[in-house]
Amino acid sequence: MTNEEKSKPKLGFTIIKNDPTDGHKGFGIGSLSLENVSPVIIDVEEGVASIEIGAMHARSDLERGIKFLIDREQSAGGKPYWLVWVTIDFKEDGPYYAGVTACEMVINRERRRGYKNFIEHMNNMDKSMKRHIIVEQMDDKSKHILADFLEGHNKELWDRSTPELRSSLRPETN
Repeated sequence: MTNEEKSKPKLGFTIIKNDPTDGHKGFGIGSLSLENVSPVIIDVEEGVASIEIGAMHARSDLERGIKFLIDREQSAGGKPYWLVWVTIDFKEDGPYYAGVTACEMVINRERRRGYKNFIEHMNNMDKSMKRHIIVEQMDDKSKHILADFLEGHNKELWDRSTPELRSSLRPETN
């Protein structure tokens, strides 16, 4: 038996679209549907935000080839980023940005090391799905980048979002 055959099996994470219990009452009961959650990555230095679906599994282009550690010192001199979990929900007048939670990341390409708190990332994804707004830890520049991105991505969703979200990202306008 080779070392590869002896290695532990890898656990996968399945994203289930639509209602996991639709049509039957067996397999899939209790599964989460993540179809309305999108990861947005903010490059603080470049001043840009983009949807990075690969970040759902920590496999975005930005994260590839980087060993993430919880020790910030390992990524010293790295570039700051925010991973923002954005959840869209529906109300009577249409869809809106319901949950928005931000998590810090630092990536040092030269060292191929990065900082992120995996537990915070998973907890914040869950909190976004539960319609929480958690952006107070972000710097003002990053908040403006995110607000501009969300509004530019879909103005109607932005306009229907809670005043809490809009004032958290743009306190001077509300």
